[in-house]
Amino acid sequence: MSAETEFSSSLYKKFLEFQRDLDNPRRAVFSRVGDATRRVIDKLVATKASNDQLEQLASDLEAVASKLESLPRGRLYEGFSEAANSGSPGGFFDHSPLSGVANPLAPPINFEIPDIAKPGPHRVIGEVNFGVAYEGPPGCVHGGFLAASFDELLGRAQSLSGKPGMTANLTVSFRKPTPIQAELKLEGFLEKVDGRKVYTKGTCSYNGEITAEAEALFITIDFERLIELARSRNRV
Repeated sequence: MSAETEFSSSLYKKFLEFQRDLDNPRRAVFSRVGDATRRVIDKLVATKASNDQLEQLASDLEAVASKLESLPRGRLYEGFSEAANSGSPGGFFDHSPLSGVANPLAPPINFEIPDIAKPGPHRVIGEVNFGVAYEGPPGCVHGGFLAASFDELLGRAQSLSGKPGMTANLTVSFRKPTPIQAELKLEGFLEKVDGRKVYTKGTCSYNGEITAEAEALFITIDFERLIELARSRNRV
């Protein structure tokens, strides 16, 4: 294993430890708020409430929104460069739209890297249960959400190369319908590195059967460039 890959594995090990640290009061309460909001979204998209009940719900939600608007606001990328340099980016990933427990848009996907202490090659495992808010065809996950999930999964897999990169190409093959409200398994693999090009593959499966596959090409970039993008975002 190269020094860069060892560093990347160590980085992700710290991230995974931090992700499980729900004793952290800030992260715990963010997770609680995120879960509560996800419940609202899940129930709202399929509700058969009457017009009068919806009127009351709208008033209640408007009150919550007004309260949030009155509270201090920050930027999602605050502290990104410090977190990246210290090898603890967990707080940043808490806001991911796919895996962030603090982001109510996220299902969320729970990631881990099995056998992280052993020599590579490593794989990234994800577990997710898409609720009705993610429904496309009846009873099935919308293909766009699956594609976004693969981008998140393979983005983590490519980071095992030790070279941070950005998606250049993502191809998804839908083999069979992927059910909502079901325990799905995602697996991402680092295939090879060719200069600045990093190749990855992944699968989504239900009950041991693959429902979708994907492959992606990432182009490595200077990590300082990522930090500068974050700083620019915070200045907006």
